[in-house]
Amino acid sequence: MYYIAGLTSILPSSTQTVEGLAVFTTFRQFQYSLSRVRTIATVANAEAGPVRVTPTSFIGKIITPIHALSILIPPVTYILCVPFNRFAQPAWMQRMSLPDTYFKYENEVGLRVAACAATFMVIRFSARAFTHLGSQWHPIGRREKSRIVQTGPYAVVRHPLYTSALIQGLLFTLMTWSYAPLVGLGITTGASAVKLLVEEDLIMQDPAVAEEYRAYMQRVPARLVPFLW
Repeated sequence: MYYIAGLTSILPSSTQTVEGLAVFTTFRQFQYSLSRVRTIATVANAEAGPVRVTPTSFIGKIITPIHALSILIPPVTYILCVPFNRFAQPAWMQRMSLPDTYFKYENEVGLRVAACAATFMVIRFSARAFTHLGSQWHPIGRREKSRIVQTGPYAVVRHPLYTSALIQGLLFTLMTWSYAPLVGLGITTGASAVKLLVEEDLIMQDPAVAEEYRAYMQRVPARLVPFLW
């Protein structure tokens, strides 16, 4: 029994149990993302046609792989390393652990478990974004039958899937209790900022939807974070 933030909670007492929970949560989030992308890509190609416009600049061509790798490498590394080390972080991971100066062990456990729980909320948020995006999903580009999605999470921010990826990066830092994911998160943040600008430039070059998107930008000014940017 641990006393955390004024509440008595039953939390895992074994470090291996906590790591196991973090591995399971990370694997579930990773599995969901890959599965949903495969499914929605098939639907998008069938309903909205192939991508007909893609970036032509060097940055536009490389930004999607950079963005994808920055999101994928940290969780894949964690999933591969920890289970094969008997559900304990390898020494090189432990050297990058967050400081325990300000937190007791039970507080650390509580934050890690809370981050795992919050991850499933992020998965639900991503699921809503995917559902509303539907046939308009693409790695980067414009499909033959383009339209502007303005419902669900897209009524709050213009790029909610990028928002969910950034939130997940922060949660992954807490789940693993490590500085290491912050490196990937920094790259993901920068890549997201560049990628969304490239995407919006492609949209504004499409006369079929440019005016509608301009009105959408005025109605929903936030790209990633409501009231900030």
